[in-house]
Amino acid sequence: MKKVDIVKTPYLLFFPFLIAYILWVLIFPTNGDRGDEGRYLYFAQNLLHGFYSPPSPDINLKNGPGYPIFLMPFVLFKLPLISITLMNAFFFYFSAIILFKALKEIVSFGVALAFSLAWASYYIAYQSIPLIHTEVLTYLLISIFVFSVLKAFKPDNPGTAKKYIILSGFIFGYIVLTKMIFGYVLLIMLVGSGLLWLINRKNLNYRKGIAIMMIAFLTTAPYLLYTYHMTGRIFYMGCGNSSFYWMTTPFEGEYGDWQGDLSKNPALRDNFNIPGAVSYTNALHREDLGEIYKYKGVEREDVFKKLAIRNIKSHPYKFAQNIIYNTGRLVFHYPFSQTIHRPKILMIFPIHGILLTLILYSLISTCLNWRKISFSVGFLLIFTMLYLGGCVIVSAYVRMFTIIVPIILTWIAFIVQNTLKIKLKFNENT
Repeated sequence: MKKVDIVKTPYLLFFPFLIAYILWVLIFPTNGDRGDEGRYLYFAQNLLHGFYSPPSPDINLKNGPGYPIFLMPFVLFKLPLISITLMNAFFFYFSAIILFKALKEIVSFGVALAFSLAWASYYIAYQSIPLIHTEVLTYLLISIFVFSVLKAFKPDNPGTAKKYIILSGFIFGYIVLTKMIFGYVLLIMLVGSGLLWLINRKNLNYRKGIAIMMIAFLTTAPYLLYTYHMTGRIFYMGCGNSSFYWMTTPFEGEYGDWQGDLSKNPALRDNFNIPGAVSYTNALHREDLGEIYKYKGVEREDVFKKLAIRNIKSHPYKFAQNIIYNTGRLVFHYPFSQTIHRPKILMIFPIHGILLTLILYSLISTCLNWRKISFSVGFLLIFTMLYLGGCVIVSAYVRMFTIIVPIILTWIAFIVQNTLKIKLKFNENT
């Protein structure tokens, strides 16, 4: 009876976490100027004035409109910034509840409860809750995506599958608008789903897959038409080649992490770097930066990309090293170039060490049992692998890993449910 009550009232089950998230926001209130906060508020302001990016040559498409659209009411009514971050507390809370409901579709109550509580307790993601950043909204979107995909591909759910296919496609599209890197995931999955559907049009799962991809693409279409109008380029998601350039750095002692505009706030940057590091990095890249900053907007992006490709061709081994460093930074927030590393990164190692061990176990089991993996879990796994594959070839950070953890936990839960048998009691004759 107690178990049934919990299933019916997950809002109460996770309520203590909501209180903790709210307290976290109140203890660390934002001032709107931490990290990328100002940029998101700037784009929300632009939308309220009827445009998104300034015109050429000052085109600014550093992020998609998904998060600025959410911010518009807060900016319009001049609500206090803490009202936005309080919404983050509720977003994280609802993401845990939705993940719990999603997991119940494919695993037992106990496994669903354990893994959803693990997500609610995932303290590495807490760093984003007090910030006006995209991550916490993305946690919610990813959790909804997991739930809708599992529902859409459920074999015994033909009556309601259509609405979950539509929901899956819309949420996928909005994830793309919030995190541009998922645009390339969408493109690859759209082509792949189309090919599979052409090979076997009678396969219901392939038909569902192509439907989800098409709806996701249609969701992003207004933005893509806008970027085409601004740049004249098809499927132009935004400006991200700066990250690609820094990822290809050929110099020893640099590990592919993004350095940004080194001329801005050098004193502030030196608080986090080895003294003199900014000047040293400036000297190494002076010729490239001189070429890059001759241009603006899309033309500058083209130069970033051209120089990045040059670095890869001339120093392929160093680029391969940077990918390894990038993977470490993605999962363990280490290493960073010319940086004073702080002890707090040790908090990441235990939780992600456990998670990485479970990932390796699940990967082996998945390879051995691929044909028995449910289509929905396989779909989510491909989505995740494409995303992570894209992350490691641009400058990556642990916050980029955290947004995909709900899917990783879903996959691990499915594998654990079907492979492990755990006994807490000894045998009677022991």
